[in-house]
Amino acid sequence: MRHKSEAEAKAETSLNAPSNNVSPTFCVAMLKNGSTVKIEGKPEEFLQTIKDADFAWINVQVEDLKEDGSRITSMLGLNPSIVHELIAQRFSGYDDQTAELGLLLPAVRVRALEVEINKLIILMKNNLIVTIHGEHVTRLVKFARYAVTFFKKVPKNLDDIDKISLVLIRILDENNERNFDGIRSIQEQGEEISKYLIQPSAPRQELGNDIYKMKHALISYLEALWATLDVVHYLRYGDAEMVTDDPIILQKIGMLSTDLTRQISISEQMSTVLASGLEVLQSIYNNQLTILNNRMSLLAVWMAVVGTAFIVPNTIATVLSTSVGEHIEWHIQLLIMLGTTLLSVIFVYWFARKKSLLPQKAE
Repeated sequence: MRHKSEAEAKAETSLNAPSNNVSPTFCVAMLKNGSTVKIEGKPEEFLQTIKDADFAWINVQVEDLKEDGSRITSMLGLNPSIVHELIAQRFSGYDDQTAELGLLLPAVRVRALEVEINKLIILMKNNLIVTIHGEHVTRLVKFARYAVTFFKKVPKNLDDIDKISLVLIRILDENNERNFDGIRSIQEQGEEISKYLIQPSAPRQELGNDIYKMKHALISYLEALWATLDVVHYLRYGDAEMVTDDPIILQKIGMLSTDLTRQISISEQMSTVLASGLEVLQSIYNNQLTILNNRMSLLAVWMAVVGTAFIVPNTIATVLSTSVGEHIEWHIQLLIMLGTTLLSVIFVYWFARKKSLLPQKAE
């Protein structure tokens, strides 16, 4: 009876552990004896497993990508300068050093209308692939539940580069799928905003601020997708020594590119819809301003009419209260006051109409 190796014993313990308490640092490997293991722990504990592996994937969560990432890559026998080169990039990066390959991909996390773009580093050498990320990137930890099953499905008769390329494609696909979840969150927020667009009583200042946030979120999300597409384009022809040139496997990379292009198209359509929403909001503002101006103009005209109705009779009454009024009968004075007041009001109203001071009625 064959005794179990230390790596296999740790793997069984790890696989029997509760799935909701998965360590963010782990190693999944297909051993040369044909068994598949998954070990959780510290990176230095994976060194013996790597030596015994046909191909392996190590995922490491770090607090500081630059310092911790360099230390871990050096310990695993990789060139730490690749990490420095990748981290210096904004969203994505591609560093081919022939014997080693480094990729930087954006890991998008959307909360409400806040788009957070984290960095995911992928390193490849011989039969080893290493992923390094911060604490906010949890998508690979969730995928690790199925990694052992995936490793078992990799054909054993393939070359090492083909095997590790299949693992890379699966990791890229998982990252893309979790990134695509971001557009769903933005769409949900867009639905909430659209409800307020049809409500005249909605607070316009808050609505305008929300639309701006949604526009900013879409732009940030699109930048992340375009950055991912750039990296996939570097891989799809298999030019790097560490990437397979098998046309069947490369077709899988082409499918990743197609998915990204479709998601970019959806996001751009949402941006167009958002621009239409901004135009609608601007029209609402303009209509409200026009209505307010019309009301103010109408109020000013009627105030002038009312003012005339008071000023003219008051002026005539003042004149008639002097010695001039002593020679005029009271009923004549009354007719003069009423007649001049009526004529004055009619004149002011006619003048306002002629000079287009009254607001136009909506058709």
